[in-house]
Amino acid sequence: MAASRIVTLLPSATEIVCGLGLRDRLVGVTHECDFPSDVASLPRVTTSAIDISASSREIDTAVRDHLQQNNSLYSIDVGLLAKLEPDLLVTQALCDVCAVSQNDVLDVLAKLPGDPQLINLEPMTLDDVFETISRVGASAGCAKVAENYKAELKARVVRVLRASGEIRNKPRVGFLEWLDPPFNAGHWTPELIEFAGGIDCFGNKYKPSTTIALETITYADPDVLIIALCGFDEERARIELDTFKQQIDFDSLQAVKNGRVYVLDGNSYFSRPGPRLVDALELLFELLHQ
Repeated sequence: MAASRIVTLLPSATEIVCGLGLRDRLVGVTHECDFPSDVASLPRVTTSAIDISASSREIDTAVRDHLQQNNSLYSIDVGLLAKLEPDLLVTQALCDVCAVSQNDVLDVLAKLPGDPQLINLEPMTLDDVFETISRVGASAGCAKVAENYKAELKARVVRVLRASGEIRNKPRVGFLEWLDPPFNAGHWTPELIEFAGGIDCFGNKYKPSTTIALETITYADPDVLIIALCGFDEERARIELDTFKQQIDFDSLQAVKNGRVYVLDGNSYFSRPGPRLVDALELLFELLHQ
């Protein structure tokens, strides 16, 4: 039976569901879901233990402390979730920092009435993201819609690949998704850089992002430096960059000399493994080859 009451437990799942034209079937989302804008009116079934208004260093320390003590970063309002009576929960098992952990979801699932279906999304590549669209579409009874949606997204990717294939002098790109301490870009982001016609300097292709030393950044000395912070918009990223500049000989970096330091909305375009990664790819291509 096609799902008619869907609860998403991560923002990218919300974007996939809405991209499939299923906004009317969404009955609950997370505290972080903000796209498309009309999901703001839906019940929020999660909360975070982390104060995102704290500094980057304080947030990093709090996250590490919670994980070290096996404490959950997020909690689910079981009572609210039960009242919503979902027949499909869409969650993830990729990263305990990004959303509610799989174990927590399984614990809650056992307490819910009925027998809601659970989908775990674990994309590591752009193709994996496209497959998550198929999975959600199949569970919602709109497999054909999902295939058409995927085809549209893939066509945009192909256009970028064709254009970047003509580029001979590919810029060396440094991408940071956190600044204090510095984290390189992992998962799908190095692939996006490659597809956009760049050479990733210190990424972690198809692996989680990791802390890197400031010396790694200065030694790599990329032609282009992109700051797109996980969970932060462009405005917050610019504030964090001001602090970062005091920790490193920023003006000596080649990217700074080239005037090619770009501060982007990581929360919207790079942090979430959903349809807007294609927007991120197109944006990268424009920035790298303007």
